[in-house]
Amino acid sequence: MMLVDYNSLLLALGVSASCLAVTLVGSWFSRRPDTFLLTCSAGLVPLVVGIFIYGSYVDHPKPIFAILTFVLFFIGFPTIWVAGHQFRTRRLSKIRFFVSSVIGIVASVGPMLAGYDGLAFMADNVVVTILLLLTAREYWMSRREAPTPLYGITALYTMTAISFALCAAVLIADGKLVLGHAPDNWAEDFSLAVCIAGMTGIGALSLALHQWRQAALHRQEAITDSLTGLLNRRALFDLYGHRSFGPSMAVIIFDIDRFKAINDQHGHAAGDRVLKLFGEELSFGLRSSDTVARLGGEEFALVLDNTLPGRAEQVAERVRDAFAAQAINIDEKSFVCTVSAGVATGTVNGVGFDSVLRAADKALYEAKRNGRNRVEVAAYLHAV
Repeated sequence: MMLVDYNSLLLALGVSASCLAVTLVGSWFSRRPDTFLLTCSAGLVPLVVGIFIYGSYVDHPKPIFAILTFVLFFIGFPTIWVAGHQFRTRRLSKIRFFVSSVIGIVASVGPMLAGYDGLAFMADNVVVTILLLLTAREYWMSRREAPTPLYGITALYTMTAISFALCAAVLIADGKLVLGHAPDNWAEDFSLAVCIAGMTGIGALSLALHQWRQAALHRQEAITDSLTGLLNRRALFDLYGHRSFGPSMAVIIFDIDRFKAINDQHGHAAGDRVLKLFGEELSFGLRSSDTVARLGGEEFALVLDNTLPGRAEQVAERVRDAFAAQAINIDEKSFVCTVSAGVATGTVNGVGFDSVLRAADKALYEAKRNGRNRVEVAAYLHAV
């Protein structure tokens, strides 16, 4: 039986990394906000070139080949770490890239230039191990977003890091600071096999993660108002449509006064600005148990859970006062807006969300009829 030689395995690893880079770029084209895919593919490119140059070093151990390999590796691995950080934070950390690249290049190229190639390979494996562990940490810290693929990606990066750590341990145990050739031991063969398997697995899980994010985005878009970023009417009914409202739960409906006149006088862009500002005001200072939604048009709803008697009216008055006090500036013109609100709470025996919402809506129209810029409480409350 013919065994696959080391260079053939290097070739397989290079081809696998190239295919992964192309696949990640293709995935990025389908969802541009996931720029970590593009960053990761950018990190794979120097790794692929470095792998092929290292193959030349294996056959012809000239220092220049090793130096080029180290430089390319310490462009690629830091970029992959930065991609993991970008996935978690959605920020591109240039400082992480530059610091880790410089450390890796100095730690490996320095000894190689001094003639201590054994020490150079020790340092190379140690720094790569650290970078891979840091990359695994980024995905581990993000695991709540998509547990299944992120656990897998974390495990594969950790396994790959361990394989490089074994390479470093074998070289350190051997104690040779000068080799005169590429490291040749069982740990190198094992690491290469793990890298090939890990590359395939990370690629598959990265695609699964990409699809997971797309599905989550579609779910979020289905329940979110695109203008204000608040929940929409559908989401509100999904949350509360099945619940029974007792006296500790309340619904407040707000309606911006004379909103059509704002659009007519100042333009629809000004109207959109008013809606956004009111959404921000409505969301300010609320508890995690409270829910804000845009019902449609200029109408908003606030659901208060586990609230004390009278608090709903206080919240409605606070929002009304605060919004009326805002000066809204559009194209060097300043104007103010007001809102009317209707408040309704549940009953001792419990009542459906639809009924409370209708009661709040009736109270809102009463506020409109009574002159606007005011808060009215649903009449049936006084009978409870």
